[in-house]
Amino acid sequence: MRTLYIRFVAVTLGIMVLSSIFAFLLGNLFYQTYLKPYNDRKITDMALHVQAYMEALPRQQAEAHFRQVAALGYQLYIEGKGADRHFYGSPFREQHISSRVVEQVKHGQVYHGIRQFSERWFVTGFFEDSLANTIGVPVTIEGTTYALFLRPDIEKQFWEMRIFFSILLAGTVLLSMLLVTISTRYIVKPIRIFTKATKKIASGEYDIELAVNRRDEIGELARHFSHMAEALNRLEQMRQEFISNVSHEIQSPLTSIQGYAQVLRSQPVSHGQQQQYLHIIEEESRRMSLLSKQMLLLASLDQEEHIVDQQPFHLAEQLQGIVRATEWQWREKELAIELDAAPVLLRGNKELLHQAWTNLLINSIKFTEPGGSISICAVAGHREVQLEFSDTGIGIAEEDLKRIFEPYYKADASRNRAKGGSGLGLAITQKIIALHGGSITVQSKPGEGTRFTVILPQL
Repeated sequence: MRTLYIRFVAVTLGIMVLSSIFAFLLGNLFYQTYLKPYNDRKITDMALHVQAYMEALPRQQAEAHFRQVAALGYQLYIEGKGADRHFYGSPFREQHISSRVVEQVKHGQVYHGIRQFSERWFVTGFFEDSLANTIGVPVTIEGTTYALFLRPDIEKQFWEMRIFFSILLAGTVLLSMLLVTISTRYIVKPIRIFTKATKKIASGEYDIELAVNRRDEIGELARHFSHMAEALNRLEQMRQEFISNVSHEIQSPLTSIQGYAQVLRSQPVSHGQQQQYLHIIEEESRRMSLLSKQMLLLASLDQEEHIVDQQPFHLAEQLQGIVRATEWQWREKELAIELDAAPVLLRGNKELLHQAWTNLLINSIKFTEPGGSISICAVAGHREVQLEFSDTGIGIAEEDLKRIFEPYYKADASRNRAKGGSGLGLAITQKIIALHGGSITVQSKPGEGTRFTVILPQL
């Protein structure tokens, strides 16, 4: 299996090799188009200076001067008549030159062998140690015309630099390969950590700590991964709690229905007991029906991304209708209800918002002691509507405030069961408000009551 580490190293080294080849080709192109003509002109000027100086010297001094020029780092070839040929300086590796070229130089033409030298892509003409790769000028000494061919002795002038640059290039390449290999392991290491973490998550283990402390994209990915693991852990806990709560909520009324049904079938009971048992069965059935409806509603809301079927309606009229519909419940507990709603035209899904207000009011009725009071206030702002549901009830503990909107969460499970709660009302309410682009917050202290504040965008 080709790991990411091997792939990264291979790709990086491949890029280095291709870049080197491309750079070398560009360097050769630059030499052929610019440096070769420039080098030809420069050495031509040197050859013409040597020509002018030699023609003013006698033969014996010219010989010495040729040796001095060669000692300065040049290769020279002199050809006169017949076998009168001499090399000065290091011998050329390739010593062939056309006799036609020699004759042309003797007749006064300048031979531009460097500029005319054949193009080679991988070995520039600058390093080609050939007699044809020279500059040729005529030199007349004591009445005899010679053909002088001259070029720099690259090995003598630049040998140390060639060694230096070769070592530098080799060291750069080897060091780059070593650093790429090491740095890639450092880069890929977090990926391996993520791989192990994903395997743990796949096996159901969500309590994961990633030892990745970086400020780049990998570090950001690690932080998001940790947040995802925490969210999955919470989701798993909610799922287990959901199964536990649903099982309990369904099992409790089923047990009651089953028990009382067996009593009615297996033994004679009085008419009063029969009516009492049938009433309990009816209430437990109604409780199961309400639970199933709320579960279906919450599931459908979770699938929604935005509210459809929105229409304008009068909020005050809707709140008045809800207060009248629950009158028997708050009158039974002798609660005082105060409704102060401004004439606000609100746009939204009327049925869903009716459900949300009903849940909040019933929640206040349930947990307000007899003789208490409930206040409903709706105020219109510039671009929003604010609603408050306040009561003088038993309140909510501080540790429970952060979780009261979670499905099936109950601050006091036994108390909620006694009052017929399923733990879904506030979760449904929050989802409805959120889908309308609003927000809901809660303030409460034990024994001092509770206030729910809802803010919705206005028409």
